[in-house]
Formats: sequence, structure tokens, C-alpha cells
Amino acid sequence: MRFAATFAVIAVVTWVAFKLVFGVAGGIIGLLLALAWFALKLLLLVGAVYFVLTLVAPDFARKLRERISGEPGNL
Repeated sequence: MRFAATFAVIAVVTWVAFKLVFGVAGGIIGLLLALAWFALKLLLLVGAVYFVLTLVAPDFARKLRERISGEPGNL
């Protein structure tokens, strides 16, 4: 009887530990995926703005690209 009670306590403690560890890991993974999704949307928005800028004002887009990349240019 003592062995069964000890085994049951160990099983419950193990179950609680697994729930806690995988619950925290799931939250962290969810947070990282949400951050990656936000970064992708931001990248697409900036890319679309830059594409429109190259169509509307190609000279300004070139100057902007040179300033961001660090290449020498006239601004």
C-alpha cells in the first residue's frame, strides 16, 4: 500500500511538472511566432513603400538606398 501511494504522489508531481514546463514553453513559442508574424508584416509594408517610392521618385529612392547601405553619395 505504501508503494502505491508513493507511486501515485510521484505520478501527480510529474504530471504537474510536465504541465508547467510545456505550458511555459508553449507560451514562449506563441510569443516568438507572434513576433515573427509582426516582423513579416512590417517587412512587407516597408518593401511595398520602397517599391512605390522607386516608381514615383527613383532618384530619391537611390539616395535613400545609398544612405541606408552606407555607400558614399550626394545627399
